[in-house]
Amino acid sequence: MQVFDTPLSGCRLIKPTPLSDERGYFVRLFDADVFVAHDLNPALAQASLSYNLQKGTLRGLHFQAHPRMEDKLVRCASGAVFDVAVDIRPGSPTFGQWYGVELSADNNYQLYIPAGFAHGFQALTSNAVVAYHISVPYDPALTAGLRFDDPDVAVDWPLPPAHLSERDRCLPRLSELGSSCLMPYPGFGGAHQ
Repeated sequence: MQVFDTPLSGCRLIKPTPLSDERGYFVRLFDADVFVAHDLNPALAQASLSYNLQKGTLRGLHFQAHPRMEDKLVRCASGAVFDVAVDIRPGSPTFGQWYGVELSADNNYQLYIPAGFAHGFQALTSNAVVAYHISVPYDPALTAGLRFDDPDVAVDWPLPPAHLSERDRCLPRLSELGSSCLMPYPGFGGAHQ
């Protein structure tokens, strides 16, 4: 398992190392010791799946508001998605910037997204399945997000956005988010935050 920095502080790309033979392969998707060694939060309180029937489906950009912001470990279990993290930590040198990467069942890449980031993805194939491991339980009272097409963030989605929920279409722009739902940088990062 290799862990790589991204242009956004704390957001990491994880490349599992498959062990292959004539039967197929085995790959370790999570190792708490590796996470701690790379200053990533190894706590996993919840696991969820998102099934996306149609290519182009876009979900996001979501986060859970302060005081229960969450770290996420995201992978694509079937098909492929373009996965995006947006830094929403006021005071961060990369505030408002985004990072995107293709996650697929073929490459087994995972994206570690720390608290203080919004997350979303677009299905690059039909029948894409996304698996999330999250550090704190979901709290519907603290669910929040920002617009997928916020011009100040300007995510370059690879396909025309399609099949969005009404909720996602109506999310606020980053400039409209209240400071009470965010926590300033460097309040995030590290395995024990």
